[in-house]
Amino acid sequence: MSKTPAAIAAALALSIALGSGANAQAAKKPMEKCYGVSLAGKNDCKAGAGTSCAGTSRVAYQGDAWKLVPAGTCTSIKTPRGNGSLTPKA
Repeated sequence: MSKTPAAIAAALALSIALGSGANAQAAKKPMEKCYGVSLAGKNDCKAGAGTSCAGTSRVAYQGDAWKLVPAGTCTSIKTPRGNGSLTPKA
């Protein structure tokens, strides 16, 4: 049973469209800033005085450096310095 070129093209177009929809949904997932969970130099932005933005945290789990995480997960992230926080930690 051979498929026609039109049937193959239609199946390919459908699979691309479905795949793109899944990627679009993943890209729209809500995120939140989580303080005190990033490793040194791996923060997304803001790392306190003397730093500028992404990748500038000086120590792991720095309390005023944040990382974007899926919404609703921040405070359940455990680190050697305690759980993540939705506000900067001292």
